[in-house]
Amino acid sequence: MANPQKVLVYRHAAVTRITHWINVLALTLLLMSGLNIFGAHPALYWGQKSTFARPWVSIGAEMKGADMVGVTQIGSARFNTTGVLGYSGKPGSREPVAFPSWATVPSERDLADSRHWHFFFAWLFVLNGLVYWLVGLSRGHIVKDLAPTKADLKPKNVWHEIVTHAQLKFPKGEDARHYNVLQKGAYLAVIAILLPLMVLTGLCMSPGFDAGAPWLVDFFGGRQSARTIHFLTAFSIVGFILLHLFMVVASGTWNNIRSMITGRYAIVRDKTGGAA
Repeated sequence: MANPQKVLVYRHAAVTRITHWINVLALTLLLMSGLNIFGAHPALYWGQKSTFARPWVSIGAEMKGADMVGVTQIGSARFNTTGVLGYSGKPGSREPVAFPSWATVPSERDLADSRHWHFFFAWLFVLNGLVYWLVGLSRGHIVKDLAPTKADLKPKNVWHEIVTHAQLKFPKGEDARHYNVLQKGAYLAVIAILLPLMVLTGLCMSPGFDAGAPWLVDFFGGRQSARTIHFLTAFSIVGFILLHLFMVVASGTWNNIRSMITGRYAIVRDKTGGAA
């Protein structure tokens, strides 16, 4: 085999890179301010109204003997989460709070300010998403780069990608220039399902929007159901981000970061021009 050489190829357009980093900022502040908002009433329900006696998830604090402990309840299961959820802070200065101060914006409990942060970055996120979709569709990026092909969807290929990713074996050479079927599926699920779902359920929690479009609240099964779906969607996106960061590190941290800053991604070719 000819001696391999590393070359830089153009992988991400400017609009993809810019909207990506705006999303990083917006989603981070949306999550942190959202946790503060949730802390004002740290419980989730299904349906139209809050049935205080029967939340399906709740985070709080209660006395256990002479001590206060943090308790997180999911269904009928109860967990002691002192120091993390429900009753957090440094020993000696703990307080009843759903999420620790380092995870929220602002760090203190402030429903009004956290709403201001949340709404500002929600609109930034929506406008940024519209730019990505409009430019991506007009330039063919979404169809060309993200839509799975018939070859991608063949069971043999899907299984091959699952096995190689589980083994942390990543594409080399020219194959590394393109998204594989697992990447396409994950990105499409996020941008076409999870993110729109998060926006729509978020709108359901606006009294003004509810008055003008009550059908949307009914579509999600009630205001509290929309709040629950909003919460679950947000943490599904957090799960995707954590997996995404793991794969970025596992497949080459600097190479991936450089491609999202400069657009240039390094691949290895042999000197004849083929993949090494």
